[in-house]
Amino acid sequence: MSEAATPRRIWLCADDYGISPGVNRAIRDLIERGRLNATSVMMVGPAVDYGEIDALNAAAKASTRCAIGLHVTLSAPFRPLTMHFRPLDGDMFMPFPKLLRAGLARRLDREFFRAEVKAQLAAFAEAFGRAPDFVDGHQHVQLFPQVRDGFVDAVSEAAPKAWVRQGGRDLPLAQRLASPKALVLDIFSAQFRQRARRAGLSFNPGFAGAYDFTRAADFGKLMRQFLEGLSDGGLVMCHPGFVDDTLTGIDPMTDVREREHTYLASEAFARLLASANVTLG
Repeated sequence: MSEAATPRRIWLCADDYGISPGVNRAIRDLIERGRLNATSVMMVGPAVDYGEIDALNAAAKASTRCAIGLHVTLSAPFRPLTMHFRPLDGDMFMPFPKLLRAGLARRLDREFFRAEVKAQLAAFAEAFGRAPDFVDGHQHVQLFPQVRDGFVDAVSEAAPKAWVRQGGRDLPLAQRLASPKALVLDIFSAQFRQRARRAGLSFNPGFAGAYDFTRAADFGKLMRQFLEGLSDGGLVMCHPGFVDDTLTGIDPMTDVREREHTYLASEAFARLLASANVTLG
């Protein structure tokens, strides 16, 4: 009898811890159920007080293995920690489409981004008493031209042992062309990986989880697609949450978060992991 194939170990990371109490509660619930093994924290979010941090630490400690990272946030409607950060839209970061266009036009100063990412890393270290296990970015801002330079500089200086998130995946061209968002992430990620390697930072070997959050997609079907061909050690991002007033006031992603939580908490998800021979390592 042949031996069973070794399960693929992946990271299933819930983004946006700190964006609202309802999102925080949903993420902790899934960690405690063993349905997540990573989450990244927005240190500029409205729900990152010490009670929320303590609750996350308690949930992670009760889990077999749960990494906690920093979700670097550099886009509206959030505000910078550094006093002289530029460019701004009023007193907030720029909306991410404007930030992307400015980076592509080479109109950004990497030093402002290096200083802001270092400030968010310092806020994480103060709250958790340690550096993050990994560092990623809200709305993939860490991959944007020029932004990535300041991001990589800051992480390599302040948290050199943390791994960083890249958003590329080795897929056939036809599949990449079928998803414009995934294709753009793939292009930006190739440049990001080069920059991270030069700085001596490690990163996830594969990535999945991007889809059109504005549509009522079948998240179970999407998760099946995300797991297909994902390399060992790869990462799937997700955005589970419970809708509350704080969330609806600052973010358009509402009902989709509850659909993700419902599926990830279900036995259908547990069966999918088993049938795909995947474990949350």
